[in-house]
Amino acid sequence: MRQAANLFPTFLLSLFPLTLNLNSPQRRLIALRMEHGDLDALIDQASEKRPIDELMMQRLKKKRLALRDQIARVELELSPDEPA
Repeated sequence: MRQAANLFPTFLLSLFPLTLNLNSPQRRLIALRMEHGDLDALIDQASEKRPIDELMMQRLKKKRLALRDQIARVELELSPDEPA
């Protein structure tokens, strides 16, 4: 179902040399995107099961949104400043 999401982090790893600091923003971004993809797949699986646990779904979606916000912050940190 979400096979493309599994390939995306591997593609990102090919963009950055393995010598990057483990705590670098690039590595953090990769980890966040992988976690977001895993959570996305989990939400898809959980939504197919009956009965749906609404509280669990709400928590998973809230966590996914928080990850999306973290990804946006890291991407902003990595993007070069635009000249004024």
